[in-house]
Amino acid sequence: MAAGSEATTPVIVAAGAGGEEGEHVKPFKPEKAKEIIMSLQQPAIFCNMVFDWPARHWNAKYLSQVLHGKQIRFRMGMKSMSTVPQFETTCNYVEATLEEFLTWNCDQSSISGPFRDYDHSKFWAYADYKYFVSLFEDKTDIFQDVKWSDFGFPGRNGQESTLWIGSLGAHTPCHLDSYGCNLVFQVQGRKRWHLFPPEDTPFLYPTRIPYEESSVFSKINVVNPDLKRFPQFRKAQRHTVILSPGQVLFVPRHWWHYVESIDPVTVSINSWIELEEDHLARVEEAITRMLVCALKTAENPQNTRAWLNPTEVEETSHAVNCCYLNAAVSAFFDRCRTSEVVEIQALRTDGEHMKKEELNVCNHMEVGQTGSQNLTTGTDKPEAASPFGPDLVPVAQRSEEPPSERGGIFGSDGKDFVDKDGEHFGKLHCAKRQQIMSNSENAIEEQIASNTTTAPSQTFISTDDLLDCLVNPQVTRMVAQLLIQGRSL
Repeated sequence: MAAGSEATTPVIVAAGAGGEEGEHVKPFKPEKAKEIIMSLQQPAIFCNMVFDWPARHWNAKYLSQVLHGKQIRFRMGMKSMSTVPQFETTCNYVEATLEEFLTWNCDQSSISGPFRDYDHSKFWAYADYKYFVSLFEDKTDIFQDVKWSDFGFPGRNGQESTLWIGSLGAHTPCHLDSYGCNLVFQVQGRKRWHLFPPEDTPFLYPTRIPYEESSVFSKINVVNPDLKRFPQFRKAQRHTVILSPGQVLFVPRHWWHYVESIDPVTVSINSWIELEEDHLARVEEAITRMLVCALKTAENPQNTRAWLNPTEVEETSHAVNCCYLNAAVSAFFDRCRTSEVVEIQALRTDGEHMKKEELNVCNHMEVGQTGSQNLTTGTDKPEAASPFGPDLVPVAQRSEEPPSERGGIFGSDGKDFVDKDGEHFGKLHCAKRQQIMSNSENAIEEQIASNTTTAPSQTFISTDDLLDCLVNPQVTRMVAQLLIQGRSL
């Protein structure tokens, strides 16, 4: 299958039949919308669900008035078609108001403006990951303009949301989110989404550098891939859809996505929805953070910004990371004790289970395998039967060539696309990490100082404990296979 092929496509969750009444009645009640979100295993677009949201009118001009004079950080990227992803660590940043952004975006920037060093014809600007709680800290009433409760999450509004404002070409590198699922409301302009299912993980060449908690990046620029360096990407199943104003995109757990603005100005609002699986994922992320920070800091103590994503602003010391790992493990066990359903399989350690898991992983390492297993989760979930009928309409398979074969979006100014698809999680993790840390930080720091242990459920996890797991022969064998596979390309 060629790179960028679209073997399967997202679906549009459309409104019900037309008519005057249908125009004013939402096609799904909150409980039904939540049922869809919690069961659907592929991306979908909800239509006619936000027509009464006040945030429907949050275009960039309106927001510039609401945030009058407020300085916002913009990420500046090149309008180029390099085969190398433009990671956030390689971009420049500008502090400017939305008014100044809109002036520059109209190509009317003055020589003294904050964007003076960035030719509008060569650069794009992206105000991304703007958390409502920080952006509108003195205007909290505006949180009510976003009503995620319509999707079955009572009380959820702008307080749990993030704002994205970009110019033509602004994009996020291809990545998957370790935690939760994602709801994205497109307010202004259109965004093209390139999505890949979790089972395509081996073909996306995942990396944790640059490091950002909860984000696994791809080494590939999926809109202009280097197929000589990354030949397995040919097997990836690309799902492409354009999100238009008034639509809400649902991105299931662990779906890879690359998101690009294809109109002069785009505004999006998203919210990451926590899932039960996140409790174990937080332990996995804490382990990853501890390892990446230890090794990269040892490699170059004076240059953490070369590998640490700008969204990661917290301290990266070993003591802090050890504290977070212990807190995540403690929170996992606390959840197990209070949850009615505990995923026992996640904790199974019997020899037969380990052998089966090892066999599955070894199969993935063989060059030429299709990678049908899900390396991200370790298990495959059966896809639920569709309960939607006429309100669940498949998107027709695209016959046009993928952007990488057309020369990208800049040759067309985004004008040759018509209809449909909406983003990313430093995400739930910032507030959640603070909550987890606050529950057990003092106790763990005392344990680090005294090197003592407590009851089994509260046992302190030391650096040696972690190393015992990481240098386990089964783990090192998998690492060796991955290294050999990577060097045989």
